[in-house]
Amino acid sequence: MLKRNSMRFVAALMAVLASFVAGPNAALDAALQHRDQAPGFYRVKVGDLEVTALFDGTGAFDPHWLNGTKARIDGVGKALHEDPHMLDVADTGFLVNTGKQLILVDAGAGTWWGGGAMGRLAGSLRSAGYTPEEIDIVLVTHLHSDHVGGLTTQDGKRVFPNADVFVAKAESDFWLSPEIAAKAPKDAQPFFQSAQAIAAPYIKAGKWHTFSGSEPIVDGMQLVPLAGHTPGHTGYEFSSKGQEILFWGDIVHALRVQLQHPEVTAIFDIDQTAAAATRQQLLPRLASEDVLIAGPHMNFPALGRLRKEGSGYSWAPMVFTDQWDENR
Repeated sequence: MLKRNSMRFVAALMAVLASFVAGPNAALDAALQHRDQAPGFYRVKVGDLEVTALFDGTGAFDPHWLNGTKARIDGVGKALHEDPHMLDVADTGFLVNTGKQLILVDAGAGTWWGGGAMGRLAGSLRSAGYTPEEIDIVLVTHLHSDHVGGLTTQDGKRVFPNADVFVAKAESDFWLSPEIAAKAPKDAQPFFQSAQAIAAPYIKAGKWHTFSGSEPIVDGMQLVPLAGHTPGHTGYEFSSKGQEILFWGDIVHALRVQLQHPEVTAIFDIDQTAAAATRQQLLPRLASEDVLIAGPHMNFPALGRLRKEGSGYSWAPMVFTDQWDENR
């Protein structure tokens, strides 16, 4: 009897051990794929400022949207064939927490651009621990819908109901003018229509403000006119404790092309000559002064610095870390 029980025990033990051997493979076969990512925000300290990059979405820049010499554009086409991701871009907005105010720089595309690939900024903001209702100020670099679409829903509701929106007067006067819109080419009409619809509820609420010079809006922030892309295209440079960050709007769309060849422009640049000249003047300063750049269309988290490389520049992106470093 004892022998029989011992044999049964040994058999049961062998079965358990066998299950441990087979188990990992079986578990592997049954493992569910999550198919999602971490929330789309990333924080960095700039002096006393806390800057949070807010992911809005991704896309690809069409090579036909670039203007340059035939040889240059042919080279882009060849490089794109070798690396299909060469012109991948992101759309990103940025939150500046001064300790007193919450300031959003650009608001992403919302549902106005990108065919559903964008419009995640409000969700990224919530994941970062804030709500749209808490935003005090929105600084707009320009009124293209991939930068302001996130301000307003398609049915005309303000996404940031308590925020005052600031934009260059030249920018506002251009895109919100029915007379200019009426004379614009047909393919430009959607830009005017979206800008007017997005701005309308803020204008009605008395929350739409324009600036035309260097008048102060926020302590420690300097307006940086960046001519060429649109009539009032403006950057915002914040300084704190000797550190600087420039929110440069659409100075660069295709980083792997325009940093090495700043003379290459985009069809969205209203004044092609001025856009190229602005880039060629700005990039040397940013590289030599080691200024931190917030570039909405650079790969997320869209924060980095420029390095001189040959006759052009390269992008040194901020490297992800899950540690909060007061000295970064």
